[in-house]
Amino acid sequence: MKNSIKVERAKKNLTQAELAKQAKVSRQTINAMELGKYVPSTVLALKLASIFDTQVNSIFTLEESDWD
Repeated sequence: MKNSIKVERAKKNLTQAELAKQAKVSRQTINAMELGKYVPSTVLALKLASIFDTQVNSIFTLEESDWD
């Protein structure tokens, strides 16, 4: 799953640590999501969308391989 967390974070001028604190997760979780190594839960995806004041599908995009 592709995501634009890093872009959205830059728009809000947030560090990984600041975003992690707002989302109540570790900085490592934010880093792993940005690197595509971790797919967030629905709850976390909704939290991020709320923090960025946008919709989940504008942050996360399914790739063809996600359908397998």
